[in-house]
Amino acid sequence: KRPYERNVGLLFQDYALFPHLNVFDNIAFGLHMHHLAEDEINKRVEEALEIVSLRQIADRSVTDLSGGEKQRVAFARALAPKPNLLMLDEPMGSLDRALRDQLIKELHMLISKMDIPVIYVTHDQEEAFSIANRILILNEGRIVQSGSPQYIYTHPEDLWVASFFGLNNRLEGKICSIDPVIAETAIGKITFSCGKEIFSVGAVVDLVILPTAISVKENNDCINYFKGRIIDNIFKGNNFVIRVGIQGSAEFSFQIMTPYPKGKEVRFSINPDSILCFGRKK
Repeated sequence: KRPYERNVGLLFQDYALFPHLNVFDNIAFGLHMHHLAEDEINKRVEEALEIVSLRQIADRSVTDLSGGEKQRVAFARALAPKPNLLMLDEPMGSLDRALRDQLIKELHMLISKMDIPVIYVTHDQEEAFSIANRILILNEGRIVQSGSPQYIYTHPEDLWVASFFGLNNRLEGKICSIDPVIAETAIGKITFSCGKEIFSVGAVVDLVILPTAISVKENNDCINYFKGRIIDNIFKGNNFVIRVGIQGSAEFSFQIMTPYPKGKEVRFSINPDSILCFGRKK
């Protein structure tokens, strides 16, 4: 079919509401374009308003609406023609963080009420994790990985996907043991869980350490025990992100619950299950 004949609903990034029309007429606009009967138009607009909980402001000018109300009107307008597919084009891109967090919750509830598939386009990983049941990651127009948010985050396909999710604690290593799997790195030997059936002794690999991988320890009777010095720490609300220097050169960022002052030496272990391993492409 030609593009304008495809039954696809679209929610634009800037909502693209008509400022000279009120809420009701904005939602009804596409229905008039479909040449529906007036009774059917009124019925569908009422249904769409009910879904987004805006029946009480149907006569209000869209210029008098809050950011959240505008988003819901645009959402209702996209739903009213009863599309086979709904596409949302970065609908949070122009919003500040506080409003974005609020609207993501509302949008998630609205989408959960629907029986049609939704494609949600975003560059924001947190948005994708909050909204999606399944994520497709594109790089230069090609799908490089798909799966549930939890699986993709913990099992990125390659270093590019890991970097896209902000997993930048990267180390080059050389496999020196298979059972257990151990790699020699710039900070010493590291044991990790994956790779036993994939790599051989002598293989060069890239290790990525998840930001939640460390546990602060005072004793060294544990696997992957290291000493480091705090370079910086940043308060993130629910936790702290610390930057740690190990062996005088390598720097890593980790999430912890307790802050440590700059310059303090800390001893910690790295969970073998929180280390990703990627082989070098030949």
